Amino acid sequence: MQNPATDARTRYRERLSPSLWLLVTVAVAGPMVSLVFVPIGSTFALVLGAAVSALLVLGFVLATPVVAVEGPVLRAGRAHIDAQFLGEPVALTGEEARQARGPDLPARGWHLIRGGIDGIVVVPNIDADDPVVAWTISSRTPDRLAAAIRAARA
Repeated sequence: MQNPATDARTRYRERLSPSLWLLVTVAVAGPMVSLVFVPIGSTFALVLGAAVSALLVLGFVLATPVVAVEGPVLRAGRAHIDAQFLGEPVALTGEEARQARGPDLPARGWHLIRGGIDGIVVVPNIDADDPVVAWTISSRTPDRLAAAIRAARA
């Protein structure tokens, strides 16, 4: 008897977290809040400033999208598509990735692009009923993401 269950294991997972410099910039809001509340009390201002910094950094990290290939499904942020509708993925870095994010970006494509992340994976959508022609996804390891998409298609 054959096992009808599909392979639902996670082949690839990446959180497109913000850069360290962005997190440091966000954390600077805490000392500014502290300065506003110093007249009320220095201890209160210090605690409030630390709490604001921690909450902002945590919020920025938790709000970042996740790219994953789980079983036969590619998930990029809140969007997902079955790998059977995807063509051959292309992993790009450097100047090629800059071109893919800029002049070569398809107008009818679906994009998950994050600043500070150089790599890009472009995956054509071969579903004739879908108006989206390609998925353009930022990745710190575009080769691994492309390999996971190929494995999900097989």
